[in-house]
Amino acid sequence: MAQCVQSVQEFIQDSFVPLVAALCSEEAERLTRRNNLSFAELVRPFCRLTSEVHMRDPNNQLHIIKNLKIAVNNIITHPPQPGAIRKLLHDVVSVSQPAEGLVANVITAGDYDLNISDRSVKASVPWYSNWKETLMELNTSTFYSATTPWFESYRECFLQSMPASDHEFLNHYVACMLVVSSSESDPVEQFLKLSQEQHRIQHSSEYSYPKWFIPNTLKYYVLLHDVSTGEEQRADSIYEEMKQRYGTQGCYLLKINSRVCNRGADEQIPDPWSQYLQKNTIQNQDSYEDYTVSNKSTDQLISDGTDSEIKDGLSNYFKTHPLQLDHPSGSLDSTDYMKASTSLQDSKKSNSGTPHGACLTLTDHDRIRQFIQEFTFRGLLPHIEKTIRQLNDQLISRKGLSRSLFFATKKWFSGSKVPEKSINELKNTSGLLYPPEAPELQIRKMADLCFLVQHYELAYSCYHTAKKDFLNDQAMLYAAGALEMAAVSAFLQPGAPRPYPAHYMETAIQTYRDICKNMVLAERCVLLSAEILKSQSKYSEAAALLIRLTSEDSDLRSALLLEQAAHCFINMKSPMVRKFAFHMILAGHRFSKAGQKKHALRCYCQAMQVYKGKGWSLAEDHINFTIGRQSFTLRQLDNAVSAFRHILINDSKQPPAQQGAFLREYLYVYKSATQLSPDGPLPQLPLPYINSSATRVFFGHDRRPAEGEKQAATHVSLDQEYDSESSQQWKELEEQVVSVINKGTIPSNFQPTQFCLNRYSDNSKFPLAVIEEPITVEVSFRNPLKVPLLLTDLSLLWKFQPKDFSAKHDGETKEQGTCDEDMVGTEAIEEFLINSEETKVARLKLFPHQTGELHILGVVYNLGSVQGAVPLDGIDPSIGLQTGKFVSNGLSVRGRQDLEIQGPRLNNTKEEKTSIKYGPDRRLDPIITEEMPLLEVFFINFPTGLLCGEIRKAYVEFVNVSKCPLTALKVVSKHPEFFTFGGNTAVLTPLSPSASENCSAYKTVVTDPTSVRTALLSSASSADFGIGTGGSPEVIQVPLPDAVLLPGASVQLPMWLRGPDEEGVHEINFLFYYESIKKHSKMCHRVLRHTAVICTSRSLHVRATVCRSNALGDEEGRGDNMLLFVDVENINTSETGVKEFHIVQVSSNSKHWKLQKSVNISGDKDTKLASRERAKLCFKAVRCKNLEENYTFADIVFGNEQIISSASPCADFFFQSLSSEFKRTHVQSHAHASQRAVKQSLDETVRLIQRCSEVDLNIVVLWKAYVVEDSKQLILEGQHHVALNTVGKEAFSFPQKQGFKKILGNSDWEDLEQELPETVLLKFFRPENTPVPARPTPEQLSNLIKTSLHYPESFNHSFHQKSLCLVPVTLLLSNCSQAVVDVMIDLRHKPTSSEALEIHGSFTWLGQTQYKLQLKGQEVYSLQLKACFVHTGVYNLGTPRVFAKLVDQVTLFETSQQNSMPALIIINNI
Repeated sequence: MAQCVQSVQEFIQDSFVPLVAALCSEEAERLTRRNNLSFAELVRPFCRLTSEVHMRDPNNQLHIIKNLKIAVNNIITHPPQPGAIRKLLHDVVSVSQPAEGLVANVITAGDYDLNISDRSVKASVPWYSNWKETLMELNTSTFYSATTPWFESYRECFLQSMPASDHEFLNHYVACMLVVSSSESDPVEQFLKLSQEQHRIQHSSEYSYPKWFIPNTLKYYVLLHDVSTGEEQRADSIYEEMKQRYGTQGCYLLKINSRVCNRGADEQIPDPWSQYLQKNTIQNQDSYEDYTVSNKSTDQLISDGTDSEIKDGLSNYFKTHPLQLDHPSGSLDSTDYMKASTSLQDSKKSNSGTPHGACLTLTDHDRIRQFIQEFTFRGLLPHIEKTIRQLNDQLISRKGLSRSLFFATKKWFSGSKVPEKSINELKNTSGLLYPPEAPELQIRKMADLCFLVQHYELAYSCYHTAKKDFLNDQAMLYAAGALEMAAVSAFLQPGAPRPYPAHYMETAIQTYRDICKNMVLAERCVLLSAEILKSQSKYSEAAALLIRLTSEDSDLRSALLLEQAAHCFINMKSPMVRKFAFHMILAGHRFSKAGQKKHALRCYCQAMQVYKGKGWSLAEDHINFTIGRQSFTLRQLDNAVSAFRHILINDSKQPPAQQGAFLREYLYVYKSATQLSPDGPLPQLPLPYINSSATRVFFGHDRRPAEGEKQAATHVSLDQEYDSESSQQWKELEEQVVSVINKGTIPSNFQPTQFCLNRYSDNSKFPLAVIEEPITVEVSFRNPLKVPLLLTDLSLLWKFQPKDFSAKHDGETKEQGTCDEDMVGTEAIEEFLINSEETKVARLKLFPHQTGELHILGVVYNLGSVQGAVPLDGIDPSIGLQTGKFVSNGLSVRGRQDLEIQGPRLNNTKEEKTSIKYGPDRRLDPIITEEMPLLEVFFINFPTGLLCGEIRKAYVEFVNVSKCPLTALKVVSKHPEFFTFGGNTAVLTPLSPSASENCSAYKTVVTDPTSVRTALLSSASSADFGIGTGGSPEVIQVPLPDAVLLPGASVQLPMWLRGPDEEGVHEINFLFYYESIKKHSKMCHRVLRHTAVICTSRSLHVRATVCRSNALGDEEGRGDNMLLFVDVENINTSETGVKEFHIVQVSSNSKHWKLQKSVNISGDKDTKLASRERAKLCFKAVRCKNLEENYTFADIVFGNEQIISSASPCADFFFQSLSSEFKRTHVQSHAHASQRAVKQSLDETVRLIQRCSEVDLNIVVLWKAYVVEDSKQLILEGQHHVALNTVGKEAFSFPQKQGFKKILGNSDWEDLEQELPETVLLKFFRPENTPVPARPTPEQLSNLIKTSLHYPESFNHSFHQKSLCLVPVTLLLSNCSQAVVDVMIDLRHKPTSSEALEIHGSFTWLGQTQYKLQLKGQEVYSLQLKACFVHTGVYNLGTPRVFAKLVDQVTLFETSQQNSMPALIIINNI
């Protein structure tokens, strides 16, 4: 049980006190009414004696009475009505609520800190956010037990209002005060009348109530004197007369009203009456006399139905639940409860507002206290002592008789006793009825008197004796009463000579309840016994006792007892917290049925502390639902909304029907709450859930769909997934173009353009948005319920501060409102349905019309449910709700949800790493900047599939859809070799895409048949094609006419595309950069993104080798020519529909070399390659003399049309491939730059020698492919590039596959590639230790001098005439380097094997056999030699050995130069 203010001894003593009746004359009553008090109320605060009292027991032993209290009541001549008692008890409990502001009590039970007090309501319900802190704070309190003052008030009122009964005398009056005013004309006469009146009430048969203890009731005569108005001498004289008539111990003169009522309020007199008058006791019977109540509405008030609308609105939405609050039609509804409590509070206010004892001074208070003491000492206690002696004498005399005589006497005393019956009959009739004079009742009477004056030992003895007699007679009601009081007396005996006989109480309770059917007496028994058991720490037994008395006949009693049982469980040595919570729920349910809504709410809230957060979701749902219901009934609408909100946001395991009911209940309560304050701020709604971190913000217009052949730039849209790698690539592209614009540096205020902000993007800076361009916010909603939610009129909530960024004046911050549409337009979604347990995104738009700072705060919407949204027979109703209008059930509420996004956790500094700090996330706070141009790009005839190297012509349309002109249009891409807009020499014909359907993408010229296989020359500068101008090759200027695109204007430009050399799917990013003509402070430029996806398939594979020609002179007389071998293979598979490839032209472009002619010996003009076929082409290349830095283009045509390779697009792609090749080699060589610088002098030598074997020759193979597609033949064009750098070294059109092709050859490599596409040769190296060659390699040194022998192929000689044959031979020496070279020629035959001697034959060189020469750079030297033969045969003249070294390099030895091909001569004999 809960902690009580009184100890159990004090509680029992105060529950059973001597009763004194008060009978006043009208005049005396008038005197007391001057103080707004009746006589009984006047003396009530002074009825407890402040000193010990002594009396003697029948054995003449002195007995001390401590803390004695008496009760003075007005005489009421009819018993109180049961209905009135019930209403009184109901009101007492209603009024007694937890006091606000007191120190809260906390019970620490196991792992729980249970707050059981007024603040417990706040600390446990879901809407109280700081409940944990409150519990921690309260845990330090010095009080660790809970009080329940409403239970104590109920108990006190219950015991006081118990009607007197015949089987016991505790509630019978012992004495009667007769009160007469001294101002009466004849007070003595008035005393006589009152005495007769009392006698008539006690002894007349017409009055059965009140009950009197003994026939000879003590009469005490009180003369009431009004000091302020009465004559004191007269009062004294009357009092003297009274003393003579009634004796000094039988009368008293009480003087009151010493104070004039209308005196100033400066003197503060205490008011001891208020605390007693607020306890509306049964003695104040005036208001209850006419009160009747039907049996059906026991413990409940009658509803007047004024709040039936609310009640019906609530109950209709909730189906039956195990603890459902079912209110019958006659039940207590919220209005009646509020009326009842209001009426009591009003009376309480009126009582507290009306001053009590206004005419009494502190002296009067002392007089009244003295009067009660005198009455008790001189009147009441002597009378009780005397009565006890008389009764004791009767008992003693009874004990002296024989048993048989005793029975005869007993029979005589009880002459009208009912004859004995069987036990069953006795139990049915609840036992015998004794006459008042029965000896057993005399024993009981004496026991009660002893009990009232605290003589518990004698009382126990008498009760024990009476108990035996009653049980012998089977008088069960009497026996139960004796058992009850015997147990209490045994407990109260000082020194505890015997243990508390709990079984006595058990028997008494069972008898009262089961046999006598008297629940009132059984309840008193339980209240006493439970308090005694609790004092002995027998909480388990006390709880069992309390629970046993709960029944259906009284909800209020059951609720209070269940609550006390719950407190018993929590106070055990090992607290049973869950039992506490469960019984609090039961108590709350019964409180609710009894109409005690506040107490019901409190019980549920206290139980919630145990169930909260333990995963018992169904229990939590029920408790929250009940809390919401009760709060709504009590008009605590905010609390009701919070409780229902908690049901919805807690992951509910309820079935859909129940969830739908909860949702409608919430909406109803919420609507009622908002109607009370319609002008208040929009409250937060709990549903649907919003995943704030998943919020995405998109700046700009939605992407246009493709129209026919027109394909809009992909740009950015909310439908695309975020890719961090791609995002980084776009950022790098933008930085690249900004760096080029700003001459190599990136401005410090540069902010990469982000069109779509999400949880992965960098949101640390304020994003920039452009005026008049929409801002789309994608909000992710999740419906946790199993029923659909319907959001209507869904829009964004924002705050805007206008700012003119060109001026310093800032505007005033504006919240969203109806008049602010001229600042920011808001788009609303009319209906937005979220099906059960669905996650769905809503895209909401804002249209800023002014510059400034925008803050997007959240979303605002009407929340409603869909009619008929509960599934029936397993069919989900949401299936039919996908399209069309949704039927709402008419119940929707308006509210908001804020978008609160937590930024990324900071982890840079030591302080940030050791603490938890989050950075800002500003994606919802864009800055609206001034007007900017807006570009849209469309691609016309843009292919999705190409052959590797295929050239295709497409068109790009640029449209300025804004109101201001744009300029500085550039495009940047990581793959500039993929596309070109043409160089300065580009021919813009054909002008339209339709005119170019069957035309070549190249610039062509019809060739003369005679010029076939000979080179057609042209030249071009790399500057014409944007290469070599110092800028980045990836940044390409878009050739806009006039370099400006006006508002609304559009321009179409041709764009040539070349399929990437590697097969597969390629994503190629284009970033279009443009600026406004007018410079802005916030936004300097804008970009547009496009990602082209191209699927390339295999076409041709080209590899080429260049080697020196033996002929030292060409047709033009210049030396130094080379042979070029080009190997072309068709590696295309037949799946793509390519029939065959035609090699239509091979072009060279170089600053130093040019193709001269084709040396193919073939009758066909065209070289055709079907699938998997190869062809080898051979060309002669000669050095060209270019004074300028231009490239020489030489075209060798195999068809009828020459493709001018120095024009767009052929030259564009060549130069772009050249720049990408240069970029690649530059990156590779950059790692060794520092090491090369160390040995600079030696490197110059190396470089000179290296140049001898280097050749700067680029080959372009142009081809046509014949494709059959849909029974129609198409002709595709393309070109492949091969860069030749070294003499004798093979070069490929696929540099990245070079290693495999060189090792395996084409066909084997292809097979391997299909089997192991990812195989890579593993190499281990340490780049930091890579040595730079300190000297040229022998291979490099052997290429310094090129040799050639000139001689007749056959020589006729008559060996008969002359035995020696002399043949003149010319040895031509050509210096391939730019430096002076020392050359040594050795004609002597090397000592070789016999095989070699056979080959050489027996010829010798005549004349000088060793020469030392010096050749200048590029010099050709002719040396005349003579060979001598002795007989006919075939001889190899290629025996001279040539050694060479650079002149200025002393340390280097001469190196043997490469031999020419074998020089065979035939010697014939004539």
